[in-house]
Amino acid sequence: MEDTPDRIESNAAPARLTEAVIPRRLLDRTAPWTEQDYLALGETVPRVELLDGGLLIGPPASLRHQVLVGGLADSLAAGARAGGFDILPMINLRLGGRRILNPDLVVAAVSDFDALSVPAAEVLMVAEVAAPHTFLIDSLLKLQCYADAGIQWYLLIEEETLTMHLYQRQGGYYVERSVTKAGEVLELTDPVRATIRPGELLG
Repeated sequence: MEDTPDRIESNAAPARLTEAVIPRRLLDRTAPWTEQDYLALGETVPRVELLDGGLLIGPPASLRHQVLVGGLADSLAAGARAGGFDILPMINLRLGGRRILNPDLVVAAVSDFDALSVPAAEVLMVAEVAAPHTFLIDSLLKLQCYADAGIQWYLLIEEETLTMHLYQRQGGYYVERSVTKAGEVLELTDPVRATIRPGELLG
C-alpha cells in the first residue's frame, strides 16, 4: 500500500520526520495485525506489507525503481494480452493466513477487479525489483513466501546491476532457471512469451 508522500521540510527533527513518513496509526499499534486490520489502513506513504501478523515497512520506491518496473511491464504486455492475462503493479497479493505482500508486478488472471486483494491462486508470476536495502528480503524472505503460496514463477531484478534471476517452483521451492545480465537477452516462454533485455528496461 503506497501513496504520494507529503512534503517534508529538510530541517525537520527526527521525531517529526518519523511521524510524517510513518503514519501514527502504525506507530501506535502493536502486533498481531489481522488481514482486516491491514486492509483498513488504506494507502500509506511507505510500502506496508503484512507478514504473519507483523508489518514489513519500507520506503517509497525510487525513480529508477519505478522506471524499471514500467519497462518490465512493457516487455511483458504483449505476451500477457495474447495469453489473456493481466499485468498489475503493486497489488495487495494475498498469500494466505496473515500474509499480504505488495510485489512490484504480477502476471495474473484476475477474477474480481473490485476486490481489495488478489489471491495467490490467480497469479502466474511475481516480479520484484530489489534495491540494495531490500535485496535480502526479496531474495530470501519473499522468495520463500511466494513459493509457499504456490506461485510458479518468480522474477527478481537487481536494481543497480539490472541482473535478472528467473525462478521456477519445484517441489515447494524455487529453482533458479536462468541469470540474465545487462547486455544479454531473456527469451521467456512461460508463463507468457516475452523478450526481455535488462539493459533496455531503463529506456
